[in-house]
Order: sequence, then C-alpha cells, then structure tokens
Amino acid sequence: MLERIRLRHLRCFVAIAQQRSLAGAAKKLHLSQPAVSKTLAELETLAGCRLVERDRSGARLTPDGERFLRYATEVTHALEAASAALVGAGTPEVPVARAGALPTVAGGPLAEAVAALRARRPYARIEVTTDSNPDLLAAVKSGEVDFAVGRMAEPATMQGVSFELLYAESLAVVVRPGHPLASVDGGVPPLALLAYPLVIPGTGTAPRHDAEGIFAAHGVSLPAGRTETQSVPLGRSLARVSDSIWITSQRAVQLDIDSGVLHRLDVPVPGAEPVGLLTRSGDAPGELAQALMDALRAGAQ
Repeated sequence: MLERIRLRHLRCFVAIAQQRSLAGAAKKLHLSQPAVSKTLAELETLAGCRLVERDRSGARLTPDGERFLRYATEVTHALEAASAALVGAGTPEVPVARAGALPTVAGGPLAEAVAALRARRPYARIEVTTDSNPDLLAAVKSGEVDFAVGRMAEPATMQGVSFELLYAESLAVVVRPGHPLASVDGGVPPLALLAYPLVIPGTGTAPRHDAEGIFAAHGVSLPAGRTETQSVPLGRSLARVSDSIWITSQRAVQLDIDSGVLHRLDVPVPGAEPVGLLTRSGDAPGELAQALMDALRAGAQ
C-alpha cells in the first residue's frame, strides 16, 4: 500500500471529510465529482475496507474512515507546510489561529476572547468559522480548524475529539425594552409568551430541545406560527424591531442585556447545557490557537 498510495488519495479523502459530501470535495479540489468518486474508490481498494458511507444526506466516515482521517490529515498538513516553507523561504510567517464556533457562541464568549487576544497580539491573524455542532466536529477531525467551541455529542461522533468544559449555560428569553412583558412585575408565566411571535433555535440543537422544555412543562407544544433560526443577528433584529420574543442561549445575548439593548424576562428555563473546547485528541494546537483558547478559558471563569 505504501508504494501505491498517492497524495491525491489523501487530499481527496480529507476534502470529503471536511465537506461531508463528494460534490463539496470536488468543488474544493477543482475536480469533477466522478473523478473524486474514482479516487475514493481507489483508496478504499488499497485499504481493503469502506472508508466513507454515502447516501442522500451526503457522506460520512465509517469507523475505519474515522481512524484513518487523523493520519491522512497529518500527512497532508506536513506536506503543505513543507511546500510553503520552500516557496516562502525568507518570508516572515504571520501566525494564524483558526477557530470554529456555534453561532450562539461566536458573538459572545469568542468575540470577547478575540478582542482580549487582539489587544496583546495586534498583528496575528484569527479566522473564525461558525457552524452547527456536527459540522464543527467534522472540521476539528479533519484539521480544517485548530479547535472549536461547541457541545458534547454522542460518543460515536466524538471519536478522535477531546472535550474540555468551559461553562454551562442556560437559555435566555429576551425582548426589546419597551415590550409589553418587559414591565411585568415578578416572574412571567411561560404560557404568556404564546401571545407573541416566538423566535427559537433550529431543530436538532440543544437550545431548541430546552426551548421546547419550557412549554412542555406546562403541557403545551410550540406554536405553529414561529420563526426558527440559528442566526444571532436575525434573532436580535426581530426582537428589537417587533414584539417578538427571542429564546436563545444566554451567553449569545449577554452583551445585549448588559448594554440595555435587550431585556431579559424572568421565565423559568430548563437546566444548563455544557459548552467547551473541541480539539483533536493527541494533537496540540499552535501557539496562537493555544493563546486564544486560554483567553476563552479566562473569560469563562
């Protein structure tokens, strides 16, 4: 196998893991999809096992593929670094930290950590990608990001990924300062929220499950007329320009609450969910990424 495997096999496999589809990998590599499919088939023949499962939802790695990904990523990164060293010999290298984050994390804890690091390292480059938790896990495994700020997932999907708890956060139910419910003395009954348009997290997320729990505790379901979004800017805007009630992760809106842009209603919410650092098991991110992670740890205390 060592004599027959080629860099194109490894690059193709890593791209599939990053993009989670053959079409996405083809676009990333500037190849046709049949060419990507053929290269993957060659690699699987050499490996003697299936590395990728394909269906209508895209491509996902098999257990054998998960184990192989770590080594394929290390080889491709090493060759890219060697090539860059040759081409850019004598050119000062600018440190880069690549972070992934849930949309509800990026505008709060991560923004504060980036600002703190930027004050100390004004010339460093920081690249931030926001995505869903499954996509963040895929990005960490494939080396597309140095680390991510996300949530613990099912054990099968956490293979090759380490989780370090930063904090536990609950939901916040927020409205504009002049909202009719903002002037209610004492706690606001959850059923009172149903009189207004709701903006809630998207299906399949931990905050969505907790949002449903607010109403399930009172024997009712979410209303059919609602807005579902993972976009923090959209949720913030709807809450500010209308009587919409935005239910989201607390740290996503803490800066808005502290500045008086939004008002937090006193509504009983389910218990807190853990949020932490996701890194590749056995790998140490670069110095700048470590510094950004340290800033996140400091801000979480």
